[in-house]
Amino acid sequence: MSSQQLLVPPPAVLRQPLAVPDRLLLGPGPSNVPPRILAAGGRQLIGHLHKEMFQIMDEIKLGIQYAFQTQNPLTLAISGPGHCAMEAALLNAVEAGEVVLMAVNGIWGERATDISKRLGMADVHQLVKLPGEYFVLKEIEEVSAACIRARTLGLDCSSQALARTAWVTAASWDIRRYKCLLLVDSVASLGGAPILMDQQGIDILYSGSQKVLNAPPGSAPISFSERARKKIFSRRTKPPSFFLDMGWLANYWGCDDKPRMYHHTAPINSFFSLREGLAILAEQGLENSWKLHKENSLYLCAGLQQLGLQLFVKEQEVRLPTITTFVLPEGYDWKEVTAFIMNKHAIEISGGLGPSAGKVLRIGLMGYNSTKFNVDRVLHALKDALQHCHKNKL
Repeated sequence: MSSQQLLVPPPAVLRQPLAVPDRLLLGPGPSNVPPRILAAGGRQLIGHLHKEMFQIMDEIKLGIQYAFQTQNPLTLAISGPGHCAMEAALLNAVEAGEVVLMAVNGIWGERATDISKRLGMADVHQLVKLPGEYFVLKEIEEVSAACIRARTLGLDCSSQALARTAWVTAASWDIRRYKCLLLVDSVASLGGAPILMDQQGIDILYSGSQKVLNAPPGSAPISFSERARKKIFSRRTKPPSFFLDMGWLANYWGCDDKPRMYHHTAPINSFFSLREGLAILAEQGLENSWKLHKENSLYLCAGLQQLGLQLFVKEQEVRLPTITTFVLPEGYDWKEVTAFIMNKHAIEISGGLGPSAGKVLRIGLMGYNSTKFNVDRVLHALKDALQHCHKNKL
C-alpha cells in the first residue's frame, strides 16, 4: 500500500458506461462511419513497424494515388486531421521570406493565410472573394503576374463554391511561368467531385479522412508533385516541425527507397479505417462516386427550393456536391433551427464558419451518407423546423 495520499479522486463519471447518442451526421463533417469501416477500426493493434503495417500503409498509398488520380511517389497520409495536412503542405513547401498567394473565399483560405504568417512567411498576398463566390482564371492570372516572386499559390476546393476543373488546370500551367507551386485543399471535395491531380497540374494536394471517405477524423491524405518534391528536398533550412517534416515522413511511408526508420507511433487503427474507406471508394469507382454525389446534391437543392429556401451559391455548376449551403427566411434563428432538428430528429446540420457564420446553414451528403433517403429525412426535418421554430416578425 502506497503511503502517498491521492488528492484527486477517481472521476465518478468514468465509473459509468460510455454514452454516445445515435445521430445522422449531415453537417459538413465528420460523416457517419459505415459498419465495414467501424469493424476495421476496431481490429486489434499490430506494431507500427511490423511488416504487415508497412503493407497496409503501402495499400493506403495506392488508394490515395487512385483517389487523387496521381502517380506521385511522394504520396502518404499524415497522422492527424486535415488541418495537419494543411500545415504539412505549407511548412514543407515554403521557406521564410518567400511569397505566398492565397485565394480566399471562406474560412480555409483564411486559416492557410494564418498558418503561412505564423511560419514566418511574412509576404502573404490574398485574393479575396465573398463567401459563395468563386474565382475565375483571369483573376488568378492577374495576381500571379503582379506577384512574380510568389512560390506557392493556395486554392480551396472545399468551400461552398467549387473551383471549375478546367480553369484549375489552366491556372496551374499559367503560374508555372513564375516557378510557382499550386496547392489545393480538397478536404470536402475528394471523392465527391472530380479532382485529377496530375492532369490538372496540381503540385500539392491534401484532404481528410472524415468526409466522403467516411473514416474517423485523424488521418489526412497528401501528395506532392515532382516539382514540389524537388523544392522540399532542396530547402535552405529544415522545416520548422519535426513531426511534419516530409523528409522523415517520406522515409516512414517508404517513399524514398531507403530502409524505413522510426519517426512516430502512427495511429494504427485510424490507418485501418482509412484503408477501408479508400477500398470502398476504389470498389465503387471514382466516376460512380462523383455521379452519385452530383445526383443527390441536385435532389437536395430541388427539395430546398420547394421549401422556399434560397441556395447560397447561385450557379449550379460551381456548387460543391458534397456540402450544400442555403439561407433561412428572414426572422428565423439558425441556432434554434439546428437545435430543433438535432433534438427532435437526431439529425445534425450546421451553420456557417468564418465569413459565412450566421449567414448560411450547411447540409453535408458525403460517401455513405449521400442517399436520397437521407435527403428526404433532412428535408422533412427542415420543414418541421420551419413550421415550429419561432419566427421574429420584426
